Amino acid sequence: MKLKLDTSAIIWPGNTDKQPPGFMIPTHLKVLTIEEKPFVYVREIQAEEVCAPEEIPCPHFNNTNAGFKQYCCKGFCMDLLKELAKKINITYELLLSPDGQFGSYVVRNSSVAGKKEWTGLIGELVNQQADMIVAPLTINPERAEFIEFSKPFKYQGITILEKKPSRSSTLVSFLQPFSNTLWILVMVSVHVVALVLYLLDRFSPFGRFKLANTDGTEEDALNLSSAIWFAWGVLLNSGIGEGTPRSFSARVLGMVWAGFAMIIVASYTANLAAFLVLERPKTKLTGINDARLRNTMENLTCATVKNSAVDMYFRRQVELSNMYRTMEANNYDTAEEAIRDVKQGKLMAFIWDSSRLEFEAAQDCELVTAGELFGRSGYGIGLQKGSPWADAVTLAILDFHESGIMESLDNRWILQGNFQQCEQFEKTPNTLGLKNMAGVFILVAAGIVGGIGLIIIEMVYKKHQIRKQKRMELARHAADKWRGAIEKRKTLRATMAAQRRLKANGVNDPVTVSLSVDALPRHCMETRSPARAWPGGCDVRQRIPHTDEIRVATTTQSNLAYGTGLPDMIV
Repeated sequence: MKLKLDTSAIIWPGNTDKQPPGFMIPTHLKVLTIEEKPFVYVREIQAEEVCAPEEIPCPHFNNTNAGFKQYCCKGFCMDLLKELAKKINITYELLLSPDGQFGSYVVRNSSVAGKKEWTGLIGELVNQQADMIVAPLTINPERAEFIEFSKPFKYQGITILEKKPSRSSTLVSFLQPFSNTLWILVMVSVHVVALVLYLLDRFSPFGRFKLANTDGTEEDALNLSSAIWFAWGVLLNSGIGEGTPRSFSARVLGMVWAGFAMIIVASYTANLAAFLVLERPKTKLTGINDARLRNTMENLTCATVKNSAVDMYFRRQVELSNMYRTMEANNYDTAEEAIRDVKQGKLMAFIWDSSRLEFEAAQDCELVTAGELFGRSGYGIGLQKGSPWADAVTLAILDFHESGIMESLDNRWILQGNFQQCEQFEKTPNTLGLKNMAGVFILVAAGIVGGIGLIIIEMVYKKHQIRKQKRMELARHAADKWRGAIEKRKTLRATMAAQRRLKANGVNDPVTVSLSVDALPRHCMETRSPARAWPGGCDVRQRIPHTDEIRVATTTQSNLAYGTGLPDMIV
């Protein structure tokens, strides 16, 4: 038997006997995507170069210069597109968004005033210029009103990306274990203890000052400089070879000071390890509810991407209106620019999808996501309203979740094993570097410069002392010469007076002698009372005549009559 269908007797929908045309489902689709790491990586190639096996050719969409620039795409969404094409048996043409925008619902210049249209990739889908969007497209109510979404192929939320606050490693980082007040007290204690040690050893009957006076010991007495040296040496655990106190009272204070120094040094060492080795910077923000984000007066810059799903989320949330007004002026065109500014420190907080930000934090351990996820949603594949492929794509994505394909894509493209590296980095102690300990080297350099400066001062002071001693010696020598000149003048006057006396007495002996200070005996020179003539015991010694000397007659008489001899030589 043969079955035969008489189509002319069939009443078709619309109460007509005319057979309607058939509906052909297209199997070659125009797929749009966008550059968004790690979901879509884009690489530019030369005209003669071909894409790698894991890459898909993706020229710019509606680009007249597409023949001059060729691109290859790979990533999470590209692998998903390959698996999807195998599952639902389709072919595709992949095109790349030239402006990097998913699109927004805005008013365009048209004949109808106030008419809103979608821009970007969603606009191309709404205008039926493309069949599918395979990209990290967030599912939200605004978009779902105009396009069809599949079931989410990845669940995610919104989080905040920021740069880890670097530890404040200044030139005085080694002083951080103690507060400024404690350092000042320690410095004061050193010199107070040194002063008390000096006083105790100075006034103690058993100190070196007393011993030096009693038993003539050769030990040097403890002066103030040695006491300061002793106090600093005990505090810094350096050997003290000299300048130690001798008295029992001073040594008791020295032992107490040694115990104090031991406690201070041990506490400093423990805190130094905590500050420079074990300390890890924490995130500055606690999440979306952080008061600094909500308070617009704080000097904290945060931003997101313009006309993105995150931007729409902030518009819908009334409690975030103040925050949105602040960040609206800072929003970026693409996520790449915002992440670059976060790394450079120009932007403090970037609010974006958690999948992308967790990927960036896994790639760079200096970046960190702050707080918990909020605004949870998912990434879906976008299709035209009423697309015949909507159900097939949804069923294929659900099958991918059950079979583990989505998990393998996560491990390959998003996690990449880098989270474990960052966690291991967090657990390992922080290695000290020059940035942390630069202050110690500067302290040593300052000590060297200070020592050189002090020795220059000592040399200048010593030269000043030598010049001062020379001036004093010259002054004493000049004073001695001045005194000698005065004595010679006095002697000359006395000699001339004696000559006149002899002439007055009629003594005119041709034998002349030089009468000078050396010609008189010492006890005659020391005569205090005025005398009119030489004393009886003062004989004049004869000298060789000299033309420059005043010559006087000599006499053999040893005692002349009082009042007729030479006057006293000492005036």
